[in-house]
Amino acid sequence: MENSNLVLTIPQGSVIATSLGIAGLAKHLSPGSGKHFHGRAIYVDLAVKDCTAAFDFQDQGGWRNAQADTNSALAGVCSGKRTKTALSNSAFDATPLDAFKAAYIIKTGGQVLEMEPFIDLVKFSSVDCPDGLTPQAIAQRIGQPEPMSRKPRMYLVFAPVELLVISNLTPIEYAWYATRRTGKIFRQCCFAELKSVQTQLAAHARYEECFREISEKPSKKTKTVALTNLLNNVPFQAWTGFDRKVEGGLYFADNKHLLVARFPQTLPWDWEKAL
Repeated sequence: MENSNLVLTIPQGSVIATSLGIAGLAKHLSPGSGKHFHGRAIYVDLAVKDCTAAFDFQDQGGWRNAQADTNSALAGVCSGKRTKTALSNSAFDATPLDAFKAAYIIKTGGQVLEMEPFIDLVKFSSVDCPDGLTPQAIAQRIGQPEPMSRKPRMYLVFAPVELLVISNLTPIEYAWYATRRTGKIFRQCCFAELKSVQTQLAAHARYEECFREISEKPSKKTKTVALTNLLNNVPFQAWTGFDRKVEGGLYFADNKHLLVARFPQTLPWDWEKAL
């Protein structure tokens, strides 16, 4: 079967081989009505050629053979199965960004929004990240212009873990820092910037404390506000870039580069109206 897909699911962190297509897989995995269930997801379509993964997974220390398991799942789909799980967990860190073909946002009822093609925003050099760098020093270190003003921003991190983070770094600076910071380093990460405070995620006092610490400590670059189930509890309209008035969308970063998939100019009616 030639029309097979290999799909990375976020934040679940699985890789699924399927003959159903992206929309068919979304319906197949949908838990039901958006009025009653939480089941949003981000899908990334991965490169496939001749019923095998057209990329090499990143080293994971030998605890599983991701390449063989994935090719076995694809072989099952190509021989007639509708879906077969290749990797059931921790797949985001194992899958190189170079394997990414397209990104999709899935609502609970299985409605699919295809994001615009990936844009490689910036390539990072191999400079190190010493402790105590200020945001201004980070901008200089990676050759980025200093923003007109430094204001606290909010980032929803979807993978490898779900976090709501307040930061005084721009998206490019945050991606560079998050994939290099001592002790809390992400091999790679998926995130979106928010336009407004989401009061349903944390107590008002918690937000005040985090904003105050970020504002008062020049070397403090990030502060975690909340954990888990964030994709389900923040409306997509709150993402920076949803309305295309300012730069934003869905970001993917590793220590080499930062990709962004922007929202389309026109949203499909059935996706926009669904919960």
